[in-house]
Amino acid sequence: MLKPALYSLIILALLWLALWLVAQRAERAAEAAAPARGDIITVNGSPMHVVVTGAPDGPDLVLIHGSNGHTRDMSFSLAAKLAPTYRIFMVDRPGLGYSAAIDPKGDSLRAQAAQFSAAATAMGAKKPIVVGHSYGGSVALAWATYEPESLSALVLLAAASHPWDTPLDPLYRAGSNPLLGPVFLPLLPAVITEPYLEAALTNVFAPDPVPAGYFDYFGPKLSLRYTSMRATSLQRANLLNEINAMVPLYPQVNLPVEILHGTQDITVGLQIHAEPLLQDLPNAVLTRVEGHGHMVQHSAEDQVVAAIGRAATRSGLRAAAEAAIVSENQ
Repeated sequence: MLKPALYSLIILALLWLALWLVAQRAERAAEAAAPARGDIITVNGSPMHVVVTGAPDGPDLVLIHGSNGHTRDMSFSLAAKLAPTYRIFMVDRPGLGYSAAIDPKGDSLRAQAAQFSAAATAMGAKKPIVVGHSYGGSVALAWATYEPESLSALVLLAAASHPWDTPLDPLYRAGSNPLLGPVFLPLLPAVITEPYLEAALTNVFAPDPVPAGYFDYFGPKLSLRYTSMRATSLQRANLLNEINAMVPLYPQVNLPVEILHGTQDITVGLQIHAEPLLQDLPNAVLTRVEGHGHMVQHSAEDQVVAAIGRAATRSGLRAAAEAAIVSENQ
């Protein structure tokens, strides 16, 4: 006779295996529904997914997506509005989308910024304007802080930039745990439903509506895969310490910086992040997007496009691009 404890352990193991098999099918379905749309290149020994689009002779522009995201967030509609003017590089952050994680203990902001810089350079970008949203804004800040000579200007959209006092989300706390994470994260695609994901997206966009067609285009289940959730959990667990280390270095960032932040953003608060950052960066301009929430790259697209245009003008890239076009036409 099996002891009750051993019997229960066997039942739990079988249940875990059954859910894992369902989750594996869900991961394959998510990849089929939202496949890679660009090139997979090797950067510092790691695969990186890079999408290049836009005007071949325009100023170079790198778009960095936020937490739990991938390139489809930026390519939903924003990239198309920018494409007539800029040569656009969109890269899945390490561990997200179709890019591989670099460090099994979590990819730091600095390491991610270095990967982005190297990936953009490998695809032909030269001193681009760098645009980052939310966590991607933190990566963009790290790029400007640690490699300022490799970019021309910075545009930050609802970026996390300063310390906060709220605790780490329980999901990321457990997901970053070396024992708990590998046990329960692989099962998430089997147990999280589409209505739950739709509700989560609605909360992130609030008070702005989710754009029509965004859910299906973005493919949120792609971010539920084990590799993505593990990477996100580790990155978010390490973020606060990395932000604390960067804050004293901000005054050294001598680049044109445009900051956009929704006044109703409850995910990354305006007063906690953007307003202190305005004081810390010597060449920063802050646009408060009245009445908008966290996802300004969708809800305030025209203002984002305008901010990128100002960054291009302030850095001299727009004038250089216009001069090149005139020269070619003569």
